[in-house]
Amino acid sequence: MSPQSISSAVRRRVRTAARNRWGYCQSSQRYVLGLLEIDHILPKAHGGSDDESNLWLACRMCNSFKGTQITARDPLRGRRVRLFNPRRQRWARHFYWSEDGTRIIGRTSCGRATVAALQLNHVIAVIVRREWVAAGWHPPSD
Repeated sequence: MSPQSISSAVRRRVRTAARNRWGYCQSSQRYVLGLLEIDHILPKAHGGSDDESNLWLACRMCNSFKGTQITARDPLRGRRVRLFNPRRQRWARHFYWSEDGTRIIGRTSCGRATVAALQLNHVIAVIVRREWVAAGWHPPSD
């Protein structure tokens, strides 16, 4: 099924479960110009489904960098590991914010690989987060 075939009821439940924040950096929908997209945690290209348990929110940039990746190389250890699953894993276990609140730092192999693969510290994301920090909107408190 295409993303458009996911029912509006499922979309609402995913948004509610995600607290209207994207799964990889926890930033709120209210600070993003575009609508957060429904992300297939396990991409359909790898057998993922449109089942609600396989769906979460992501911004367009993260979603496009993720593509069909399910694993990535941990830049510190050099081994290939599975990407972060926002449905099953706790964000704070795998990531933390830099002291200035603009960069996501991976704590674990999974976190580091996800930061690299999804380019979570892309120059545009860092610039935007800097403005959010100045406005007192960022980083998320939980």
